[in-house]
Amino acid sequence: MLGILGILVSLLLLIVLAYRGWNVILIAPLCALVGLLLGDFDAPVLATYTQVFMPALGNYLIKFFPLFLLGAVFGKLMDDSGCARTIAHQIVEWTGKERAIIAIILACGVLTYGGVSLFVVAFAVFPVAIQMFREGNLPKRLIPATIALGSFTFTMSALPGSPAIQNAIPMPYFHTDAFAAPGLGLIAGVVMFVCGSLWLMLRARRARAAGEGFGDEAPAAAASAPATTPLGEMPSFAVAITPVILVLAVNFVFSKYVIADLDTSYLATPKYGKTTVAAVGGTWAIIIAMLTACVVLIALTWKRFQNVRQSLTDGALGSMLPILNVGSEVAYGGVIASLAAFAIIKDWLMGLTDNPVVGLAIIVNVLAGITGSASGGMSIALQAVGQQYLELAQAAGLTPQILHRVAALASGGLDALPHNGAVITLLAICGLNHKQSYFDIFMVAVAFPLLSMVLVIVLNGLFGTF
Repeated sequence: MLGILGILVSLLLLIVLAYRGWNVILIAPLCALVGLLLGDFDAPVLATYTQVFMPALGNYLIKFFPLFLLGAVFGKLMDDSGCARTIAHQIVEWTGKERAIIAIILACGVLTYGGVSLFVVAFAVFPVAIQMFREGNLPKRLIPATIALGSFTFTMSALPGSPAIQNAIPMPYFHTDAFAAPGLGLIAGVVMFVCGSLWLMLRARRARAAGEGFGDEAPAAAASAPATTPLGEMPSFAVAITPVILVLAVNFVFSKYVIADLDTSYLATPKYGKTTVAAVGGTWAIIIAMLTACVVLIALTWKRFQNVRQSLTDGALGSMLPILNVGSEVAYGGVIASLAAFAIIKDWLMGLTDNPVVGLAIIVNVLAGITGSASGGMSIALQAVGQQYLELAQAAGLTPQILHRVAALASGGLDALPHNGAVITLLAICGLNHKQSYFDIFMVAVAFPLLSMVLVIVLNGLFGTF
């Protein structure tokens, strides 16, 4: 019991400190130390740090650093070239300013589905959202939830082929690719989009009926965003959307056709980690897709950059903090998972159901909620129980594709609790606080994603994986 209490105290400390703005790179090893000392008085502290915490951090970097790097570079290039703003403005023109909520959701969705970082999207779309909500006299407190719905719900965990890290993490564990369970993923995405959009439009309608308008002027929160102005006019929509389409198209072609036809027998040798193309092919496809999109983007918009080298450098440097934040959370989870008390908790969670799909959904949701991180919580869960659930699913005649899709969906459920880093950052960008906007964020980024996950599990039980 003392060990379990130590884990709970450690987790509570991590949540509270993260919520109060402490950097997780600093607090993760300290919180792990609290759990270690309370859970095992005789534990060798320095050995646990160097032989458990750091290897867990390093393993995460080894697996996913290229995706963070290329994603950050691509997002920076889309921002500095003006392509992100072009796409946002074009979607607004198509939908009409009277449909401000739908326009912003779609703009964020297109950009994030195309591989642009949600933070870049938030900075790029927020000025457009402020203008549209002001003209439509819609409550500005709904802007964070609108951006959240388009940025870290259906494009992050549901839509097949998404280059989001949450859709990439399950691949090496289940030997799948980014297009796992495409039919079920599309259904989940539609549920999130439709339910979230209807909810926000209902809330706007009720606010209007109650006489609530845009409200006081929003602070210039976006002033902290990089104020890079592209030279010349904005790129055309055709130019701007081409790299986004390339990310999805190249990813699909290489995942389904090109990589599968390569001679990769050398992967079985010790030099290459005794692995298989099934375990790494999905990651290869995303790397090739993102790299291709970056090269084409630079070629198409070369004259619109003030300094291409600086944009590449800023993008590369911008990838460091996010991956170290998540990697530190994963390393923290590695320490907690090494404790005897964690085995008791894990066995209890796994004993709640004999269904491996439901069991995986529960564990990923719990850990994502505890850490306040979709990618961090899922990584901890899959490191701890991924292989076990894969074996259970195979024994039950289930395809690993459903494990991939449910793990991704589960990571996007309870992760968006108040201490989630993306939630805190989004509110800061919008110049609002939890009291003003979090309830609607909870509905679109927690409640409806959980609903879609349950629906996918039910549909898979009735009709199988498709």
